Amino acid sequence: MRPSDLNLSVRPRPAREALDLGTLLAQRHLGLLMASWALLTLPLLGVLTLLLWEHPTVVFVLFWWLKPLCDRLPLYILSRAIFGETPTLPDCVRALPGCLKGHWLSDLVWRRFTPVRSFTLPIHQLEGLSGPARARRQAILSQRDAGAATWLTLVGVHVEWVLSLGLMGVMFLMLPHQWVEQWDWQVLLQQGSDWLWLEHASNLLYALVLILWEPIYVACGFTLYLNRRSQLEAWDLELGFRRMSERLRGSLPGAVLALVLVAGCFCAPTDSYAAPAPEQPATAFEETPQAAQARERIESILTAEPFEHRETVTRWRLRGSDEAPGWLPDSLPRLHGLWDFMGQAALVLEMLLWAVVVALVGLLAWRYRLWLAIYGGKLGNRRHLPSNRPTIEQLDLAAETLPADVATEVLRLWPSQPRTALGLLYRALLRHLVEHHQLPLKASDTEAQVVARLGDLNSPALADLAERIARTWSSLAYGHRLPASATVEELCHRWRELAGERP
Repeated sequence: MRPSDLNLSVRPRPAREALDLGTLLAQRHLGLLMASWALLTLPLLGVLTLLLWEHPTVVFVLFWWLKPLCDRLPLYILSRAIFGETPTLPDCVRALPGCLKGHWLSDLVWRRFTPVRSFTLPIHQLEGLSGPARARRQAILSQRDAGAATWLTLVGVHVEWVLSLGLMGVMFLMLPHQWVEQWDWQVLLQQGSDWLWLEHASNLLYALVLILWEPIYVACGFTLYLNRRSQLEAWDLELGFRRMSERLRGSLPGAVLALVLVAGCFCAPTDSYAAPAPEQPATAFEETPQAAQARERIESILTAEPFEHRETVTRWRLRGSDEAPGWLPDSLPRLHGLWDFMGQAALVLEMLLWAVVVALVGLLAWRYRLWLAIYGGKLGNRRHLPSNRPTIEQLDLAAETLPADVATEVLRLWPSQPRTALGLLYRALLRHLVEHHQLPLKASDTEAQVVARLGDLNSPALADLAERIARTWSSLAYGHRLPASATVEELCHRWRELAGERP
C-alpha cells in the first residue's frame, strides 16, 4: 500500500471525522457495494430458506452468523476504489473465491462477537497477517480508535433493528384490510406452520436492510483503519515531503530560465520615457436623499406582514383551529397528575444516577490508590510515628538563605563545620528539585522519601547525584560518620555541573 496513490486526503483525523469519511466513501460507491452484497447474500439466504423452510428462526441465526464472511467483498471493493481502481461487478464475482479464502474458523467463532470487527478486518484480508503477528498488529492498532469502532458496532445493531422493524411495519400496512380483520393472533401462534412465509418474509426484509447498511458499516471501519495507519506511519508527512520534492524538481528549470532573463534585462541598457499616469480624484460614496427614502421604505416593508409575524399564545388549542377542544379541560388534571408522576420518577432516576457516580468515583479512588498515596497522601487512617529526623517543612529553602555559589561555600565550611556544609548542599538540592523539576515533595518528606520520589524524574544523572547527597548527609547527620573530603569535593564538582555554577 503506497500512500501516494490514495485518492483520499491523507491526514490524521479525529475518530468521528474518520467515520464521516467512511460514510462518504460508501456513498460514492454505493451502487456497486449494494449490488455486490445483494449478489452474495440473497442467494445465500435463498439456499438456507429452501433447506430449512420449517425453521425460519434457524435461517435467520445462520444468515446473521455468516455476515463476517460476506463483509470481505465490500472491503475488497473499497480497498481498490481508494487507489482509483474501482472494480466492476464481474471483477467482484471473479475475486469472490479469493476473498472468502481462509480464517473461517476464527471469524465465525472467537472473533464473531468482537465489537471492533470492522476495524480489524483489514489486518488479515489486506495485510495477510495471522497468528501472533496479527495479535501484535491488532494490539497496536487498537490503542486508539477502538472505542469508536465499538460504538460503530453498537449503533449499527440498533440501525439494523430499527430499519427492520420499520420495514415490517410497512409490510403489515400493505396487507389487505380483509386479512387483518380476520386474523386471530392466538390462532396464528398455534398454527405457525401455515404462516411460515411471514417469518421468511421478515428474514428477507432483514437481508434488504443489510444491503443498505452493511457496506456503510464496513466502509466506516475501513476508514478508521486507514486513519490509524496514517497516524502510526505518518502518511501525511511522507506525502508532504514527496509533494515538496516534486514541486522543487519541476520548478528548477523555470527558475534558472527566469534568472537568465532577469540578468539579460539588467545587462541591456534601456531608457524609459513613459509619462506618469495622471492621478484620479478620490471619490467617496455619498448617500442621496432618494437612497435614504428607499432604505427606509425597505425597512418598513420587512418589519410588516407577512415578513414578520408575532403572536403570543397563552391557551391550549389544536393546530389549525382557534377553538379549544371540549375534552381538554377534563384532561388537564390527568395531565398534571402524569406530569407529577414523571417528576417523581425523574427524581428517583436522578438519585440512582448520582449513586452510580459516587460508586464510580469510589471505584476510581480505590483503583488508583497507589497514585493518590504518592501525590495526594495515603488513603485511610495513618499512625504518625515520632521521628527525630528533620523534614522539608523544618528546612529553610528560601533563596535568600542560600549563597550564589553553593559549591564554593560548602568547600569553605567543610574543614571547620562539616555538618553545616552538607546541610547547605542538601537544602540547595531540595530547592533545585522543587524549583526546576517540579518534584511533588510534601512538607513531611524525609531524606528516604525524597530519594523514593526521584524515580518520577526522567534524569538518571540527577537521580544518582541526589541519592548520593542525601545518603552522605544522612550518614553524617544521624550516623555521625564523616565522609572523605574527596567524596565531598566530587559531590561539589557534580553539583556545579548540574546547577551551572562556576568556581
